Amino acid sequence: MRLELTKVRQSFGEQDLFVIDQLQLISGSAVHLHGPNGAGKSTLMKIMAGLQKPTAGQVKRIADADESDLQQAVIYLHQNPYLFDTNVRKNVEYGLRLQGRKDPKKVDRVLQWAGLDHLQQRQAHLLSGGERQRLALARALVLDPALILLDEPTSNLDAGSLERIEQMLKDLHQRGTGFLLSCHQDNALTKLCNQHWRLADGSLSGVD
Repeated sequence: MRLELTKVRQSFGEQDLFVIDQLQLISGSAVHLHGPNGAGKSTLMKIMAGLQKPTAGQVKRIADADESDLQQAVIYLHQNPYLFDTNVRKNVEYGLRLQGRKDPKKVDRVLQWAGLDHLQQRQAHLLSGGERQRLALARALVLDPALILLDEPTSNLDAGSLERIEQMLKDLHQRGTGFLLSCHQDNALTKLCNQHWRLADGSLSGVD
């Protein structure tokens, strides 16, 4: 899948937050988005995910020949992921239920991949910060997305959780899922990226 932004502008009143003439993100990409606070990184990611409309411009999702459903092609994960007030397993099952699907074996595999299989009956609100991030990734993976956009995924993570999420992103990339992550500081996750975009002073640099 290819995500294309053309002549996208985001403004608040008469003040432009950013203007991006052309931007392309393809499945299989590994991109680090950085820049100062208030530059619009979260806003840009929400626009890319289709959660927010830009002031002007177009955002298109272009399917590959073997892709038919783009509804879950791009998933945005907030730095404080929203979890449903139920147990871990039901959180992972949620997206499949919306699609009218049941696949217990797939849910089992995803929970094991995220290292949450032993916690699947635990209430999600009782998880640690690292476990919550892993659950958010698991809930995304079960839908087979082409692209995942992670907004400050390393916030308040201990070293063990960071290492686990690093391995999860490596696995996703090997499966062909692309990711774009917003991080203020270089860390183990940003080192996985082969592209580094900087959003500052209303423009995006580093884009191929």
